[in-house]
Amino acid sequence: MTRLIVAAGGGGDAVAAAMIHAALYGDDDPAVILTYAWDRLLIDPLPGPRRPADFTGLERLTPDVWSVPAQARPIEPAGSTLPRLAAELPATFALLDPYKGAMGLARQLESLVDHLQPASIDLLDVGGDILAQGDEPTLKSPLADALTLAACCQLNAPVRLLVAGPGLDGELPPEALTSALGSVVHMLTAEDTAAISAVLEWHPSEATGLLAATARGVRGTCEIRDAGLPVLLTDESPAVHEVDMDAALSRNRLTRVIMSTADLDEAEAYSREVCGYSEIDYERNKAVWLNEQQPTNLHPTTIRRQLDQFEAEVRTRGVTHTTFRRITEALGLKGGKRDELRQLLIASRPEQYEAPLWRIVDEV
Repeated sequence: MTRLIVAAGGGGDAVAAAMIHAALYGDDDPAVILTYAWDRLLIDPLPGPRRPADFTGLERLTPDVWSVPAQARPIEPAGSTLPRLAAELPATFALLDPYKGAMGLARQLESLVDHLQPASIDLLDVGGDILAQGDEPTLKSPLADALTLAACCQLNAPVRLLVAGPGLDGELPPEALTSALGSVVHMLTAEDTAAISAVLEWHPSEATGLLAATARGVRGTCEIRDAGLPVLLTDESPAVHEVDMDAALSRNRLTRVIMSTADLDEAEAYSREVCGYSEIDYERNKAVWLNEQQPTNLHPTTIRRQLDQFEAEVRTRGVTHTTFRRITEALGLKGGKRDELRQLLIASRPEQYEAPLWRIVDEV
């Protein structure tokens, strides 16, 4: 029995989908994960999501949907984590193409459901920003989730909305989500993370990394992203909640207004109107800034001194953990240096690596 999971925001949601599929359904039922090819700029330097024409080696599943097998490759300069995920995880990754708006996504989803006849359809969001109203000051990336929610709401088949790790994406505080969250369908454990442990060693997703860390028992306050957003890691963080789809739709104003959009530009315009911005605009601006940065080399002595200064600073804010993305940006390094920096830090201070996070130790 095939299980279909729609990764609401792409990126790390696709990784979390593989973990939650294994936790909820085991290994016997094959998973098809429908997701955007929409990665952070350190993976894909082009702003916004990729479409099928941005890849070679895709395989057609239906007239409207392509899968991304391990041998697929993004066409340079584009980048994508999906081929490597397909190589390392026991799931079929199908590509969401949002360039024809919510209506186009709905057609893709309907086509795939007709083809697969899945035993279940889950829409998964890590963090819970799919429940945003649109005017929250901490909200950063509403458009991707709103588009998938809009598509799923138009599907002529039952869809279960799952929110894992409320608040772990740093976009909405957990208390802002409490009234919308339904029952807990699963509490993730360290055993559940085994399905994606190898992937978390290289995948840059912060929210899914925090979800796995809390499932392994990590607790405290973690700083994430370039802005250093504080995220609480609590006993409630590894929870997977079911959420009523109608309730989500009634909260998410952006979803309601983009239901009939026929292209991504139109959906972006609504995002600017409802939320005051588009996350693709943010990516466009950041891409220009990154291109202007000069190449840097990692000098271990300099890096350790800068790390000591950074840790001393965050320690005053009560921070107990951080991500390698946060350290990379705090030290003024280009995103492409993340893996090199990570290897250097783990090699020099292995006791501070609390996979996949970096632990801030008490000052000696």
